[in-house]
Amino acid sequence: MTPATLLWLITGCMMLQPLSTDVYLASLPHLTDYFSATPATVQQTLSMFVIGFGTAQLISGPLSDRYGRRPIMMGGLAIYLASSVACAFAPTLSFLIVARFVQAVGCCTAVVVTRAIIRDSYAPADGARMFAKASSLMSLVPILGPVLGSYLQVAYGWRATFGVHIVFCSILIWAAGYSLVETNRHKNLEATRISGLFRNYAQIASSPAFWAYTVPGALSYASIFVFISGASFVLIRVLGVRTEYYGYCHAFSILGYLGGTIVCRRLLTRIGLARTLTVGTTLSLAGGLLFLGLVLSGALHWSVVLGSMFLTMSAHGINNPCTQTGAVAPFQQQAGAAAGLLGFVTMIAALLASTWVGASFNGTLLPLALTSAGVAALMYASTRLLSKYRVN
Repeated sequence: MTPATLLWLITGCMMLQPLSTDVYLASLPHLTDYFSATPATVQQTLSMFVIGFGTAQLISGPLSDRYGRRPIMMGGLAIYLASSVACAFAPTLSFLIVARFVQAVGCCTAVVVTRAIIRDSYAPADGARMFAKASSLMSLVPILGPVLGSYLQVAYGWRATFGVHIVFCSILIWAAGYSLVETNRHKNLEATRISGLFRNYAQIASSPAFWAYTVPGALSYASIFVFISGASFVLIRVLGVRTEYYGYCHAFSILGYLGGTIVCRRLLTRIGLARTLTVGTTLSLAGGLLFLGLVLSGALHWSVVLGSMFLTMSAHGINNPCTQTGAVAPFQQQAGAAAGLLGFVTMIAALLASTWVGASFNGTLLPLALTSAGVAALMYASTRLLSKYRVN
């Protein structure tokens, strides 16, 4: 594969995750009416996706260490396609929740293998730059996806959003089948044996260098999931933003993520991996505290939510490439397992954040602002406490 081919394949697989969550965000408030369910119950279509995405990585990562990246990638894409069809024709909310869980298994398999492919192909700093390039391109999905999803919801209803998943994954399966070559040149025959599996995870989990990037990375992902899971309810139900306009609101915030990835690439060249992460987490803290301060001062306007989302997404655009590559960098022989454990911890953090946002929603902006500031403070503190263990 040429670097350009690899970049586009990695980008396409990374796009599956925001495609799976962002396109149907505008439909979340309407699912409560369609299925006569509470917001907390509807949130399970998102939280179960997060659970499936997190737990399956513990298996798909080692499988790619044992059998190679290509076959596991293709299997994950096939699972994603089949489950997307099931979501589109879900007769009940319970069926949709289960189908979303299976969809997450396929999605996470593709994403975790891309992390391992980057580790196979690049040194840490170069891998971070490749990840940042892919993240810049990937941001097109969360920018355009909610806009498309908003109009699809108004015109055709929530089922149409899963049609987008079906079409996109079909194209990706064709592209990967045609272009993807095996990058795992050191297959680990012990990777999927129970004893070897636990030994690998124990070795990774005992490494301070792994946690130095994983903890702030997981909290950074949780910080954006606070808005992914809560912003549509706040903007549409509390602040009166029309459903068809919600996509533009979300797209504006994703422009911050795009800008953050561009800044990240420049900072990596100038100050290195560890110090770039410090810049990103500082911006996260500033965004969270500003949001809380404005809400406490009585500034209850949709622009406050959008501005806070923009800052949080900008910070994540800096943090994400650093943490994704930094956590996996020390583990050449266990790149798949390290990527899987990183993804598992990240999804647990996102699950806790989204569950809390759904449970704490009381018809005001305050719970969302408090959660955003709290997660940002924890992220900032973790970066400082673990700074001496970070590789550069």
